[in-house]
Amino acid sequence: MTGSNRGIGLEYCRQLKARGEEVIATCRTSSSELDNLGIRVESGVEVSSEDSLLNLKNNLSGIKIDVLVNNAGIAEHNSIEKLDIESLGRQFLINAVSPLAVTHALLGNLKGGSKVIFMASRMGSIQDNKSGGYYGYRMSKAALCIMGKSLSIDLAPRGIAVALLHPGLVSTRMTGFTLQGITPTESVQGLLKRIDSLTMKTSGSFWHSNGEILPW
Repeated sequence: MTGSNRGIGLEYCRQLKARGEEVIATCRTSSSELDNLGIRVESGVEVSSEDSLLNLKNNLSGIKIDVLVNNAGIAEHNSIEKLDIESLGRQFLINAVSPLAVTHALLGNLKGGSKVIFMASRMGSIQDNKSGGYYGYRMSKAALCIMGKSLSIDLAPRGIAVALLHPGLVSTRMTGFTLQGITPTESVQGLLKRIDSLTMKTSGSFWHSNGEILPW
């Protein structure tokens, strides 16, 4: 699990621990809430750094991973009036390139029957875009979707399933703790249902946490 120290990532860890799963949480900097869960925490992991991912790979050598959840991500507002090219590149790197790099680094830890999860967003859907804006976030999440779809094809011969999951509008720091959103608890409950039900037959699909199949 990447991006585990707060928000949806932390809630993933909390619920998985509660149901008896062995959880390995990675993050750049841990939090007291994460440390208190009593799970293995690999801090100092920067998903955009090849050296950091090599170190993580070495630390997890010999450990088989049943479910790899790529959760780390950033959201920055970019309008056509205030376009920040550096921000666009930063969001592409963290939201689209880094999840692929993490998965590549840990390929040796995966096996037939493993699952790879990418935390996507409805804002990455081209067909669903009715409000515009958020160029870097939308573009990077659309890129994540096509990457995940390609990976589902490439990993199929190994018996590894891939899913792209939208958590819903969740009240976290990333969304400014919006009052319009659902709680992380509710979101992760739905996400875990999607992960548990993922099979090779449904690999490569883009799902809302509530079970709805989202358009590309």
